[in-house]
This record gives sequence, structure tokens and C-alpha cells, in this order.
Amino acid sequence: MAKKKKSLSEAVSSEIQANFNLDGFKSKKGLTSKAKFKEQEWIPLSSAYQEVTSVPGIPMGHIVLLRGHSDTGKTTALLEAAVEAQKRKILPVFIITEMKWSWDHAQMMGLNINEVIDEETGEVIDYNGNFIYVDRETINSIEDVSGFILDLIDEQKKGNLPYDLLFLWDSIGSVPCEMSIKSNKNNNEWNAGAMSTQFGNSVNQRITLSRKESSPYTNTLVCINKVWTLKAESPMGRPKLMNKGGYAMWFDSTFVVTFGNVMSAGTSKIKAIKDGKQVEFAKRVNIQIDKNHINGVTTRGKIVITPHGFIDDSDKALKIYKEEQSEAWKKILGGGDFIIAEEDQAYTDITSHTDEPQ
Repeated sequence: MAKKKKSLSEAVSSEIQANFNLDGFKSKKGLTSKAKFKEQEWIPLSSAYQEVTSVPGIPMGHIVLLRGHSDTGKTTALLEAAVEAQKRKILPVFIITEMKWSWDHAQMMGLNINEVIDEETGEVIDYNGNFIYVDRETINSIEDVSGFILDLIDEQKKGNLPYDLLFLWDSIGSVPCEMSIKSNKNNNEWNAGAMSTQFGNSVNQRITLSRKESSPYTNTLVCINKVWTLKAESPMGRPKLMNKGGYAMWFDSTFVVTFGNVMSAGTSKIKAIKDGKQVEFAKRVNIQIDKNHINGVTTRGKIVITPHGFIDDSDKALKIYKEEQSEAWKKILGGGDFIIAEEDQAYTDITSHTDEPQ
């Protein structure tokens, strides 16, 4: 079969390409490749978390969501990350809009905190240390949160904040957008739109770009995401766990951990009891890696939450923890022996909705 001859235009095009220097063009236009990403590093969480999830902890340079119903371990994971970040000279930046924060709990978990004491009264009047903390005193809207994060990243770029930053937001769904505030109406669609504009189109891109080798610092955003339960669409259907604040953060996140169940918190309380007095010292909870674009590992299991962090869901781990804390519990319970009891809450239903509740 005869070989097809090139047309004149094809021949000219081939000749031009043969003599064209693409690298020179890229250099002239400032398009030299800076696409290489840093080797993936992790902020490790407790050995119990690592054992049940099969991942080291929090992936640096990524958007991470910790989602679930109330009191299911999300804050414990956030604080474990903050404690380990301090040890690695990474600066934790707490953005607390949920306003359930406890400095006592943070210290119990191992966060390095300095108490500021009033010289006259001897009372603790403030806390400082190797972290940044803001709350609803200055942050009252979705736009405030994004503006604060971007400002710190800009200061970092200028050389005024020489740290890798670990942003810790508690929580998505706890503050409205500015339009909702001005109208005095907490409109879920407006809030979701603001999350998409402020984070999906801005903050999240800045976080991801810090993973490039051309960036001197690596920044990470960990968000606790409030959830709600969507009613099943049919009698044979299943309810769904939905994120408050829309799904911009879900789409941009590369790592999502879900705590608890869809229709319930999925926890069981573990208590020390004596003569009617009791100390709730732990909760057993389901934990699942729902999304993992880092190494693809997705797992499901159970873990035990304590005021000091996660421990293994095993008789041995509970026994060790009981022995470590027994003296403190005796002071509360009035001394002597006490019993350990477990109260199952796994099947206590949470109200489901057809639309996101206000």
C-alpha cells in the first residue's frame, strides 16, 4: 500500500515544530515547571488511632475533615494533632467558633500551655504559648474565618511568621456567612455558597499549593464538620449522614474521618461507679476513614476516647488506663473500691430531617 504523502500545510507544520524550542518558550513566558510536590509527611496521632485506621495521623499539606455527631471523638483527634504539631515545631492555630473549648482538657491532652496569672489575685487570666488562638470574640462569620487564615498565610509568605501552620477549625457549621448575619436569617444556601467561595475558591487552594517543593512552608487545614441526618427517600432506603455548611470542603478535602454512626452517636459510655456516684472516663466509638486520596487506605473499627486521648479498644488497654487513673477517681468517688460499667448508647436515634436544620 502506497504511503500517503503529507500535504503542504502538514509539511510546513512539521518543519516548524522540528525547529521549535518548547523549553525556551516556557522559560520566556515564565512557564518553567514547578509541579513537583514534597514527599508526603504526617502529623502522627496516638498508636491507638494508627492501629485502628492503618494510617499515621494527619497528612500535612492537605484539607482534612473530622466529622460526626456530638461527643464522638472529633476534638480528641484535633487535640492529638495539635500536641504532636507542637513537638515538631509546627504552629497550631486554633479557630474556635463552636465555643465548647476547654483549656483544662487541652492541658490534660498534653498541649503545652503557659498560664498568665494576675499578680494581685493569683487567678489565671489568660493562656499563651506556642500556638495561636482565636474565637467568637473576633471571628463571627465564614468570611472572618477565611480572612484570618489567608492573613496568616500572607504573613508567613512575607517572612513574619516562620512556621509550618496547622489550622484547626472547630467547627464548620457553627458560624453563618455575612449575608445571613446582615439579614438576621441563617440561610443554609447562603452559608454553603460562602463556604464554596471563601474556601473552595481561595483558602483550600493556598493550603494545597504549600505542598509544592517551591513552597518553603507546608500548611495543613483540619476542620471539625458538624453533621445532620437526612431522612431516607423511600421506605426501603437508608438515611444519610450529611455535612453542615454544604459540600465544598468535602470535595476539596483529601482525607475524611467519620466518628460514630449515621442515625446515632454510635458510642457507649464507660464509667467508674461507687455508691451512686459515677465518673464517665471513656467512650467506645466507631471510627471510619471515609475518604483517603493520600494512600487509598479506608478502614472501619472501634476506638476508646478518654480525657487524655485515644486508647485501644481492648481489655488490656482499659485495665492499664484504670490503674493509671484509679487514685484520681477514688478522690471523686470517696475512696475504696469501685466497679466499671458500660452504658450502651449506640442505638439512641438522632432526629433525621428532609432539609438541613438551622
